[in-house]
Amino acid sequence: MIPELAHFAAILALWIALLQALLPLRAGAARSGAAGADGGMAAGPSRAAEARAAVLLQQARRCAVAACALLALSLAGLAWSFVALDFSVRYVANHSHSTLPLAYRVAAVWGSHEGSMLLWLLVLALWGAAVARFSRSLPTLFALRLLGGLGLLVAAFGLYVLLASSPFTRLLPPPADGADLNALLQDPAMVVHPPALYLGYVGFAVPFAFALAVLWERELQPQWARWLRPWVLVSWALLSLGIGLGSAWAYYVLGWGGWWFWDPVENAALLPWLVGTALLHVLAVAQRRGGQTAAVLLLCIGGFALALVGTFIVRSGVVTSVHAFASDPRRGLFILALVAALIGGALALWALRPPRAAAATAHALLSRETLLLSNLLLMAVAAASVLLATLYPMALEALGGARISVGAPYFEAVMLPLLAPAVFLMGAAPFAAWGRAAARPLAHRLRWAAAASAVAAGAAMALLGHWSPLFGLGLWLAGWIFATTLQQVLHQPRAGRAAWGMRLAHLGVGVFVLGVCAVKGLEVERELPLAVGDGAALGPYRVQLLAVQPLQGVNHDGVQARVEVWRGTELVAQLSPQRRAFRAQDQTLAVPAIDRSPWRDLYVALGDPLGAGRWAVRLQLKPMVNWIWAGVLLMALGGALAALDAQYRRRAVAAQAGAGAPQRRAA
Repeated sequence: MIPELAHFAAILALWIALLQALLPLRAGAARSGAAGADGGMAAGPSRAAEARAAVLLQQARRCAVAACALLALSLAGLAWSFVALDFSVRYVANHSHSTLPLAYRVAAVWGSHEGSMLLWLLVLALWGAAVARFSRSLPTLFALRLLGGLGLLVAAFGLYVLLASSPFTRLLPPPADGADLNALLQDPAMVVHPPALYLGYVGFAVPFAFALAVLWERELQPQWARWLRPWVLVSWALLSLGIGLGSAWAYYVLGWGGWWFWDPVENAALLPWLVGTALLHVLAVAQRRGGQTAAVLLLCIGGFALALVGTFIVRSGVVTSVHAFASDPRRGLFILALVAALIGGALALWALRPPRAAAATAHALLSRETLLLSNLLLMAVAAASVLLATLYPMALEALGGARISVGAPYFEAVMLPLLAPAVFLMGAAPFAAWGRAAARPLAHRLRWAAAASAVAAGAAMALLGHWSPLFGLGLWLAGWIFATTLQQVLHQPRAGRAAWGMRLAHLGVGVFVLGVCAVKGLEVERELPLAVGDGAALGPYRVQLLAVQPLQGVNHDGVQARVEVWRGTELVAQLSPQRRAFRAQDQTLAVPAIDRSPWRDLYVALGDPLGAGRWAVRLQLKPMVNWIWAGVLLMALGGALAALDAQYRRRAVAAQAGAGAPQRRAA
């Protein structure tokens, strides 16, 4: 009964979202009708239409909240089916088991295609409800059109979930037990990683709906751009956190010891992040100096378009990946049709109703505007490069060509020349003047930061005894970010939350760059056969395999090794890597053991038995690898802190009051 109620709640949410999408059309019809009835007289029709729009806006807000509540009930009903082990629900039977621990039964709700799409839909509705709550500083008609666009998205993807991807299909007669959850997903990180990733991923629907509303108005007013920036910041911060959690999960679960593989599904999450970073920079210029209408709108549309492309990649079956959730091409075609309709519709609206571009203030070559917009260009080119390399193998195979893959060498060769200048500009831009070009004062302000970072990079290479141009460049860039951020703090210690958030995010980039530099330049990796009693050197450490013993878990069997790590005569760590064989599925998983510290990780993974009492063992020494995720966390915290700055709310209301717009503030 509960799955049917959950299904009904999702159907009701679809109809309410559709009503929400149609309300702006009623406002437009009422406005036209009022004008025609009064013969186009100035004051009366405007006031009547505005009053009608205010009523419709209240209805749209109620619709957004109701759709979100109903979808939350729907997902809760699906979760109850997993907790209660209701194997009469096909989705539960395919992705759960009676021996599956409770936490992983919760993770299984979004552990495959149907449930993950229901979560995707709920997150989309949650963003719509948040906009309904926090859009009171916007003009009435604009807020109504914004909510109408979000309602359209919820209705469109609700239709997809109900028609092509329903998780509520019954299986009669029900099996005695389920098929179990994918062993790779039986990890605590899977409880929080997908929701965090989706909150950021789907959050770019708000800028997309914003672009639709602006195109309908045919004008981008400065106060609306100020309103948008904290929404982009929150989405960007959550997406950063989700990507970081996914990277950390791959590092300690998959057993290969890497933190980024340039997998197509990983790239699908990176693409909107790059576009979101570019959008943040152009919004900073638009907020301060005006103009940039075309860039803002294109990036708003492009960010959500890439999120939809990522959804297609993950759920269409065009790629095989541990992250991919679907293998039914029909679902992929449905998603592809949605992508074409939504993005094509937005671009058609642009062509039919081009926005009136506000005049931008002139700026010189070395002004802050130029540096920020240069970063925008670099991020956009980086996103285009990743998109091309991700889609080209799929397109080639679809056209009957050979199956190829584009690996890390391509991405590293392309991304380094793009991202290194972007990191440099990140440190230099805050010291450039708005509008004016002053090369000598700018160089004078930055000379100490450049010198300090060069000295620090040289000293680090001498101390470590590792000389490499790329290693030295990475160290210099990390030092450059640290030095310029410190200089900003000393120069302006009493800054607002937006400034402190920017500094914290930039500091996170520096920490991230330093971690990547240390891992790429200094890591030690060995893969070799070891018998019980054997040892092997790993950098300054010696690793010894002491025993391999049987292991029995709740839903798996296997073996567990006992490993000691020594440095000279000092026992550094005792580790227990495992190799698990899951009873309900034909799947074996290596679970590595990691001794963590701020300065290095000792990583040991137990592989297959090789006969004669020997085992394949992967040993890795990862210097400062945890700085990578610490840097991502700092970026996310910086974005969240900047979004909390009250200046966005104050300035939006003040700018609207001073603009003299005919529309009243939404009630």
